[in-house]
Amino acid sequence: MMASTSKIIDTHAHICDSAFDEDRGDVLKRAAKAGVGAIIGLGEDMADARRNLELAAKHPMIRPAAGLYPTILDPDQAEQMKSFIRKERSKLVAIGEVGLDFWVVKEDPRKEIQKEILRGFIELSKELDLPLNIHSRSAGRHAVALLLESGATRVQMHAFDGKASAALPAVEAGYYFSIPPSVVRSRQKQKLVRNLPLSCLLVETDSPVLGPEPNDRNEPANIIVSIEAIAELKDVSPEKVLHTIVENTHRLYGNLIAG
Repeated sequence: MMASTSKIIDTHAHICDSAFDEDRGDVLKRAAKAGVGAIIGLGEDMADARRNLELAAKHPMIRPAAGLYPTILDPDQAEQMKSFIRKERSKLVAIGEVGLDFWVVKEDPRKEIQKEILRGFIELSKELDLPLNIHSRSAGRHAVALLLESGATRVQMHAFDGKASAALPAVEAGYYFSIPPSVVRSRQKQKLVRNLPLSCLLVETDSPVLGPEPNDRNEPANIIVSIEAIAELKDVSPEKVLHTIVENTHRLYGNLIAG
């Protein structure tokens, strides 16, 4: 349906994951054939951050990011990650993934640690002018509130699992929401797409998870599934969705993702 010149950006994929170690090159070739021009490679810890830089040096399609997964409640690791991001700023396109996760972290004292770590990454985002790639599982409203009160401006809400009403303050602030291929099997994400303006949507795969089939390995080529689903839910052409999504992605990431 879409030519390789479309330059779709997969804005959130764990391309460093060991699930791709056997055939990463083939995965990237399939992505390019599907029209993907770049993949933002997210990290969850320091090992991922270093691996993303290595992979980006080897594969021009990959744009590396670095972050600390929100269930890692270790301020020392957070400080180490911030130092790494400062040092490698010129090579990174985003801080992520970082955020809040109240699905795993349920106790208030631990939630406060999580919030304090996120505040540190928000300040770093402002200091370095790098977009935040935000995880907010079972914490959408809380993550949006913290981002807004902390003055975050360049924000991608990845695979948002909250209600559209919780997303609207973020939309008004100019934040973006990325839609994974699992939208085809998620009523919540379908409602989100219907209720949010196309002007705030991005696409992602979250590979190797959140694919169209729950038990299959997801990969960046499946980004087409997200675009087609958004088109159907919005009752507009896939070409219009593609054009708008590409514009939105460049508005948030700008020259950071330029080839």
